[in-house]
Parts: sequence; C-alpha cells; structure tokens
Amino acid sequence: MAAAGPRSSLRGALCRQGLLSLLVFSFACEACKNVIFSVPSKLKADKIIGRVNLKECLQSADFILSSDPDFRVLDDGSVYATRTLERSDEKKSFTILLSDTKKQIQKDISVLLEHQKVLRKRHTKDKVLRRSKRRWAPIPCSMQENSLGPFPLHLQQVQSDAAQNYTVFYSISGRGVDQEPLNLFYIEKETGNLFCTQAVDREQYDVFDLIAYASTADGYSADLPLLLPITVEDENDNYPIFTEKIYYFEVPESSKMGTTVGVVCATDLDEPETMHTRLKYSILEQKPRSPGFFSVHPSTGVITTAAHSLNREAVDKYTLTMKVQDMDGQFFGLMTTAICEITVQDSNDNAPTFRQNAYKATVEENTFNVEILRVSVEDKDLINTANWRANYTILKGNENGHFKISTDKKTNEGVLYVVKPLNYEENQQVILEIGVCNEAPFTRDVATGLITMNRALVTVYVKDQDEGPDCSPSVQHMWIKENTLVGTKINNYNAYDPDTKSSSGLRYKKLHDPKGWITIDENSGSVKTSKILDREAAAPQSSSYNVTVLAIDQVGRSCTGTLAVSIEDVNDNAPKILQNDLIICTPKMASTEISAVDPDESMNGPPFHFSLANPSPEINRIWTVAKVNDTAARLSYRKNAEFKVYEVPITVKDRAGLSATKTLNVTLCDCAHPSKCMPASRTIGEIRLGKWAILAILLGTALLLCILLTLVCSVAGARKGKSFPEDLAQQNLIISNTEAPGDDRVCSANGCLTQTVNNSSSGFCGTIGSGVKNGGQETIEMVKGGHQTLESCQGAGHHHTLDSCRGGHVEMDNCRSTYSEWHNFTQSRLGEEPIRGHTG
Repeated sequence: MAAAGPRSSLRGALCRQGLLSLLVFSFACEACKNVIFSVPSKLKADKIIGRVNLKECLQSADFILSSDPDFRVLDDGSVYATRTLERSDEKKSFTILLSDTKKQIQKDISVLLEHQKVLRKRHTKDKVLRRSKRRWAPIPCSMQENSLGPFPLHLQQVQSDAAQNYTVFYSISGRGVDQEPLNLFYIEKETGNLFCTQAVDREQYDVFDLIAYASTADGYSADLPLLLPITVEDENDNYPIFTEKIYYFEVPESSKMGTTVGVVCATDLDEPETMHTRLKYSILEQKPRSPGFFSVHPSTGVITTAAHSLNREAVDKYTLTMKVQDMDGQFFGLMTTAICEITVQDSNDNAPTFRQNAYKATVEENTFNVEILRVSVEDKDLINTANWRANYTILKGNENGHFKISTDKKTNEGVLYVVKPLNYEENQQVILEIGVCNEAPFTRDVATGLITMNRALVTVYVKDQDEGPDCSPSVQHMWIKENTLVGTKINNYNAYDPDTKSSSGLRYKKLHDPKGWITIDENSGSVKTSKILDREAAAPQSSSYNVTVLAIDQVGRSCTGTLAVSIEDVNDNAPKILQNDLIICTPKMASTEISAVDPDESMNGPPFHFSLANPSPEINRIWTVAKVNDTAARLSYRKNAEFKVYEVPITVKDRAGLSATKTLNVTLCDCAHPSKCMPASRTIGEIRLGKWAILAILLGTALLLCILLTLVCSVAGARKGKSFPEDLAQQNLIISNTEAPGDDRVCSANGCLTQTVNNSSSGFCGTIGSGVKNGGQETIEMVKGGHQTLESCQGAGHHHTLDSCRGGHVEMDNCRSTYSEWHNFTQSRLGEEPIRGHTG
C-alpha cells in the first residue's frame, strides 16, 4: 500500500497534466496492471531492463508514453534506460501510459524497479565473481511443409548461458505467435523448448521470423531479444499449371523444318530453383497421329515443325496434347496437360492447271465485243484466296489485238472475248496460246525468280458472212496541181466486194465535198475536177482536201471512205508588201523596215528580193533598199533629204522569180516619234486631198455663202425701219475715223475677241458689227456687255456708255452673238428703230 499511494497520485497528475497537453483531449485514466522488475543498482544506457506485455492491457494502443524520461518503452513492450543510472534508493517506480486516440481509451501500467538479489553458483571458489560473456544458443531451425506431426511438434530448444547465474524464463513473439497465424508456435517458459501446433503450407508461409526473449523471474533480461527464423521446407505438393487451357497457333504449309510454331508455358507454386519447380515439356499425342510433324523443346516449351512435308490440302489442322511435369520429368513428378490446336495456313504450292490442253471456239467475222469461250482450271489451294484466284493471259496469236481474256471473279473461269472484228477473207482461223497463274506467286518461284504458268491452245474459227462492199483502205490519197482545168481526171476511187475482190456492180456517191471541187462518176468511181482548185483557199493549207465517198452494192449495202486530195502548190501568188504609208522621223530615224508575205508553199516563197522599181532620179538619189532577212528589207534615205511625202515604188520577188510592185508613201518628218508627226511639219504643196475632203470644202463654202446672203438681206430690210436716237447711238457706238483699226481687236460675227480702245484701258466684248470710217466709209461697232443691260447702266443717274458701265480692262472670250440677237435686244429695250448702217 505504501507504494500504491505515490503511484496513484502520480497517475492522477499525468492524467491531468501530461496526457492533456500531449493528446489535446481528456478522458479517464484506468489502471491496468502492475509490473515489477529486479534490476541491478547500476543501469547502463540503452540496456534492456525488461519487457511488458502491452497487448494484454490495451491491444489497440497507438500511443505509448513513459512517465519517467529516464526510461523509454518500445512498441513491443521492451523497456530501456535512456541513460546510465546509479540508484541509491532501494526502489523506483514509473508509469507506462497506453492510449487509443480513435476510441478515446487510456490505460496505464505501473512499473516498479527493485534491487535484484544475485544468485551465485553452487560451487564458488573464486574470491571475485567473474562474469562471462552472455550468449544465446539457438540452432538453425526448420520444419517440413504439411508435416503429419505428431503435434505439438518439437522444433528445438532455446538456451541462454544467463541461466547459469539466474533463473531464466523464455518467451517468443512474432508471426505465428501473436500475429497471424496466431498460436502456431509456443515455447516452454522454463525449458526453452519450441513447439509447432499444426501443419504449415509453405506456399502461404515460407518463413517465420520469431523473436525469442530470456528474462529472470522478476522481469530482468540480461540479453537482447534474439531473432529466431523458422524455415518451412518445401514439399512437392503443387502441380505445374499451363497458362492456357487451349493454345491456338498457325503455321504456313510451306514452312521449313525447325520453323517456330508457338510457345507453351506452365507455372509451379513450389519453391523456385528446386526440383519441385524444374519443369519438362513433351507432346503426349498428335491428331492425326502420323506422321509426327511437330516437336517441343523440353525446357522452353517452344513448338517447332519436325518435317518438310506439311500439306494443307491433306490435313489443315493438328491437335497436340501437351504435357508438363516437374521434378525434371521424372516418373514421380507431378504433371498436367493442355491442348494445342495448330492450323496449317495455305501457301501457293499448287499451280492452277487447265482442265484441257486444247479448246475450240467460233466467231462470225466483223463481230466484236462478244464472248466466244470460257475455260476453267483446277487449283487445290484455299478457295477465294490469292493462292486460288487465277490470272489468265494470251501468250501468242494476238499480235493484231483481236482478242482479250479476263477472269470471272465469281467462277474463277477465263473468259475469251473478240474485241476487234475479224475478216474471214484474211484469216479463216486463229490459233491462240493462253496461260494461267495465280495472283500470289508460286512458292517455288519465289526462290528461282521464274514464273510457273500452265498453257493451253485455243483454235478460233472465223465464220464467213455475206458482206457489203469494203472501202479499204479507209483513206485513199490522190494528188493534183492547183489551178488545174475543170474536168481534169485525177484518179479512180475504188471499193470492192470482199467475197469476189471485184469492184463491178458498185455505185459511188459523194457524201461530203466542202467546196464542191470534184465530181465522182457513179459507176466507175472516176474522180474529176469540177472547179479550179486553189490550194491557198483550202483550210488548213498544209492538209489535204477531204471528200467523203459512199460505195453501194446492188442490194443496198454500203461502206464509206475518205478521198484525200492533196493539192500541189503552183507559184500563182506573188509576194505582197504589208506596209502602205510610212513615216520616218529625222534625224532620229535613219531608215524603216518593210516586209512581205507569200501564201504559196516555201518552195515558191522566201527568200524575197527587194528593189526600187524604175525609180525617178529624185527617188533613186535619195532612197536605197537593203536586205534584212528572207522576208524583210530596210528602206533608207540619204542626207539632206527634204521634209515631204515621197512615193517610193518597191518591187519584191520570190525565190521562183514571181514579183509584184507596190508604191509606198514615205513621209520624211521632223519629229521625235512617227505618231507626233504633224501636217504643219510637212510641205503644204505636197498635201493631197481626197474626194471626200474636196466635197466637204465645197459644202462648207456653199453654207458660208448662204449665211452671208441671209445677213445682207436682213441688213437691207432693217434700213427701212426706225433708227436709234442720237444720244443712244452715242452711248453705244464707237466711231473711228482712223484709216486702220489700230490696236483695236474687233469681235467678229462668230466669236469674241478682247478689244483695247486707244483712249481707254477698258475692255468690252460685242458681236453686233463694226463701224470703221475709212476713206469716206463708216461702220458702226456695237458692244453687248456680259451680264449687264443698258437699263442697269442708265439707272446710275449718269450718262454712260457700255464701256464705262463695265469698267476696267475686261477680256471676254467665247462670247458669241449674231445680228438677230442684237436686233431683238434693242427692239425690246429701246423701242427704237433697228441699227442702220450707212456709208458716208
């Protein structure tokens, strides 16, 4: 009880202070049990003092704490001194706190340390006790898997030499003791004998790492815990198992011996690297049974072909029963089986062959795009594959392209067609050689590079037909010179009867003659000209003139052909100079070029020869002609030539001597560019007027005379009426007694010019007329001012003239008035007589 009071107060203090501060939450502390350890007076640091069974108190503890910092407690309950301690007191106590923070449960264990009483040996003759080095005495320990007992089965005895000085008690922990599987092992406390309580499966637990403890009766342990592994020895109790129940593999039938087909694999749960897991593979059975085409590697499980004679056409699938056995295949080893299905893939090892060596077919002549024969082949390879599908070809006899052979995709037959009409009169029969092969190359051809092809002969008989006329060749050529006289015979157009090879009884008719140049005799086919043929009129000139001809036999059957008339050229066209008028700007241009064309063929065309044609002395002195190329020449002038228009005659001659002369109008002009040449820069005397220009001049002159006549009549009639008042006349009339107009610019009847009066700088514009007194003749000049009227001038209260109203120097352009306008103006505003002109 004396020891219980202090422990109780200490436990309460820890509950109130230490645990609250460490766990942040509070709950009731509950005492679990008391533990007493007998210890020496001196405790070394990190020396185990004893072991407390914590799980008996709180199995779910996740927080362990010592109330005394001089001691620490491990998770397995081992208690150690944190530093070296020398105790003077006889007893010392502390508390181990256990907590489950999730469930909020706490328990404590009171630990009491007492001085131990040393038990000496019975026979002690030494004056001084000599402590020997403490040691454990375990031996390697193992147990047989699936042991039959009897149980409990003794495994070994654990001993410690501490038992020589102390009364030692033994205990164990670890998997199989206080961990799953629980209670599999136990140890006798006093003797150290280790026992197993039941059989163990090595595949589940291959080793148990136990920890053995040796302690005195008072809980003191002078030795550290000892790791005690217990190995479970394997027993061959597991069968090897294939990874698949059924394996599926494929192999080409043309495979060489030793070709890999596939790999089978098995596993064994027994201990690796032992005879229990050393597996051996073999083939138990093959279906079909013989011959044996496959083998398996005993260690790797690789299946390979064992022969060269795989034939899919004989057997397309094999079933193997595979066996795997441990103990390296010894008779007492465990074994299992699996199925392996091997499909033989088709290879093109069977060439297609014709069912017959020779075939016959018939076809009527002149027919085409018709099927005449079907041929079939035998092929043992897999149907509807590239190894079975056939490709047909014509090897010989189709040089003219009359036939074609193709494959019917549905039946794999070869279909022979006539694609170009046959002629019985030319060939009564045709012999063809055809061949066949597969889409895929033949297996043996892959190595040799050759093509294996089966062959057969096809004889095609051509049936005769009662045919119409034959216009062969389809184009018949004829030649004739152009400009040939009408009615000239060119040649005969001939068609014939294919059966008789004769043209008798055939009639001919033109179907198309573009220009109607020829005629064809209906009975004989004689071709004659109906017009003069002009090669240059044919388009294109280089091609022949084509006429379509119809030939008809007596029963109305017909054929058509083409008559190609080639027109031979005659030199009937002289070269023609392209230019008419030329302008040469001097001195920038020293010459100009002229060119010519000739529609005749090249033999009657260039090179051309250019020359002056009977030139006048002036032309000959100024102009020269020099060759530039086959179709052009350079026309040059000499220095000091006069600016004017020259008529230069030029003669051009082709290579055959046919020539033509043309006069060119060549203008020498002082200009920078021919387009800038103005008429003013040419000589007026050299200007030639055309008939239309002359007519325009005459009409203009007549019109002008009519206008003058009208003016004269108007003036004459106006003299009989009123005249202007004298003052008004003085305001609007300017009287000049000078013999000449001087500096005055007088407005004409058609336009307005600027006028400057000698005694005034004012300007005015008018178109009424002019009055100039010269040598006893006086005319009156009237002025009409812009936008100002006479009333606006008089409204100022002064006596003004039109000139003074306008003021300043004024120039009016494009102000045009006629006498009738002035007459209307003065009649409406002055109410006086019209202006009267008189001679003085």
